[in-house]
Amino acid sequence: MNKASIIGILLGFTAIIGGSIVEGGRIGSIVQGSAALIVFGGTLGATFLSFSIRDISLATRSLREVFFENPMMPEGYSVIKETINLSARARKSGILSLDKDIQNMGYDFFRRALRLVIDGIDPKLLRSTLEQEISTFEEERGRAAKVFESAGGFAPTIGIIGAVLGLIHVMENLGDPAKLGTGIAVAFVATVYGVGSANLLFLPIAKKIINNMKHEVLLREIIIEGVLGVQAGRNPFYLREYLNSFLSKRK
Repeated sequence: MNKASIIGILLGFTAIIGGSIVEGGRIGSIVQGSAALIVFGGTLGATFLSFSIRDISLATRSLREVFFENPMMPEGYSVIKETINLSARARKSGILSLDKDIQNMGYDFFRRALRLVIDGIDPKLLRSTLEQEISTFEEERGRAAKVFESAGGFAPTIGIIGAVLGLIHVMENLGDPAKLGTGIAVAFVATVYGVGSANLLFLPIAKKIINNMKHEVLLREIIIEGVLGVQAGRNPFYLREYLNSFLSKRK
């Protein structure tokens, strides 16, 4: 589980619900099925209309990266350490001696990059191939984030629509005081659902996807420079200092 994501959601909703209770409200007063149907159904419909099924599917799959840690995702320093070990071994026994290390790599991008090095791909072609893969990765993650960003933009507006519908219901039943409370509740709760879901769910999820993408892009850039350094037979000490500079820039 991604602890930061879980803590963030729990803190956000606890603060909203807890604040309502402290002010004397009841949880039941903000639980309105009709308001939820209007806001979440309308937001979902607007989002589906705006994007392709492929984009929606990509965004749905990206949720796993938001709420669960990728066990195969290495840290930057561990990648650098492994790269330096590979560099030292390649200088001593040759590039082909690294073939046995490929199967032990859990991170697919690192494994593919090292395979290209062992296969003797030209350095310029190797860099071009891997950078294009990064570009495709960024484009896909960007589309996934855009789905949630758009949902975050639609939700408050749909909430206003729900509020207007609730007020219409109120106006239609001015002669029946028993129905006024329900209509007013739906009107205000729909707005809460719209603004709350946008700022506590959709927009933060989009931001998390972008941040995860930036972290992985940096990791892949380190891998590219590392395998090119191994291929060129660079001094392991110099290569370590060079790769560490990528992590220094991020601080």
